[in-house]
Amino acid sequence: MSARYWHFIEDGRIQCDLCPRDCKLREGQRGACFVRQRLEDRMVLTTYGRSSGFCIDPIEKKPLNHFLPGSSVLSFGTAGCNLACKFCQNWDISKSADMDRLMHSASPEAIADAAKNHGCESVAFTYNDPVIFAEYAMDVAEACHRQGVKTVAVTAGYMHDAARRDFYSVMDAANVDLKAFTDEFYFKLTGARLQPILDTLVYLGHETNVWFEITTLLIPGMNDSDKEIASMSAWILDNLGDHIPIHFTAFHPDYKLKGIPGTPAPTLRNARKIAQAAGLKYVYTGNVHDAAGGTTNCPQCDSSLVVRDWHEVLEYRVSNGHCPDCGAGIAGRFGDEPGNFGRKRIPVRIGA
Repeated sequence: MSARYWHFIEDGRIQCDLCPRDCKLREGQRGACFVRQRLEDRMVLTTYGRSSGFCIDPIEKKPLNHFLPGSSVLSFGTAGCNLACKFCQNWDISKSADMDRLMHSASPEAIADAAKNHGCESVAFTYNDPVIFAEYAMDVAEACHRQGVKTVAVTAGYMHDAARRDFYSVMDAANVDLKAFTDEFYFKLTGARLQPILDTLVYLGHETNVWFEITTLLIPGMNDSDKEIASMSAWILDNLGDHIPIHFTAFHPDYKLKGIPGTPAPTLRNARKIAQAAGLKYVYTGNVHDAAGGTTNCPQCDSSLVVRDWHEVLEYRVSNGHCPDCGAGIAGRFGDEPGNFGRKRIPVRIGA
């Protein structure tokens, strides 16, 4: 499949314009993501129409707490990634250069049909970053919208402006992984830079109607200091507003950071307190049992509105997007009734 977002440069190479890596390729070479390749003087997306697998998940697993709570989402990814995170939790997929892992093939229309037939309210591009398979994701998104199915991007947000505008024009929701709040962390542990991610967040917040939430995986000794969390929270407040949900989630030793211990639950709860003290209204903890950290409270009267146990909605009291007790508006995309999918995960076979 021919790819977009590239141009020839003076020395005869072509430059990929999808993300700030700006990979420059000669014939046959692949970009850092491994899936975008120069073939016969054009760029192709080698993973178009191919997936590492499909599963139906709860939307809360993305994580999205303010987008159709309790609903099911058909999730899939491909292979490769344009970041090089040493702490990647899906490294077997995102770091894979093995196309044989992509055992499932499906057209955009087949994916949209499957979501509709399984009762999923949305399709999520996840497991690896959909930025690198943007053309496939956008085609799937358009097919989904024709079926009345919404679309969700789970992404690190590392992309150039032109691609960003095209990509988010067909997304209904996103979870953006803000991995830390220092450029040093990004450079040393992801091979990327912080500013393009901040640019994506500002773009989403000020130039789109995409509902988005933020996730930060807290790694002990790396990005979990009180100062860094306070700085991040202040930036979100000043640049995006107090209504953007943020999820602080627990790190588990994996990939190239197996020597670092997992994140203690008190670290997540402390981060939540710091962000709330900074003025953010919706702050959550993840990957741990924490009833308070999983509950959506009214920012005005503090009533419990959506009570969760991990990825399962136990109680739902949002009425037409408002608190039934004081009438305050609750930011997000809420129906009058929650979904009842629960916390299960169902593998699905699609296509050939």
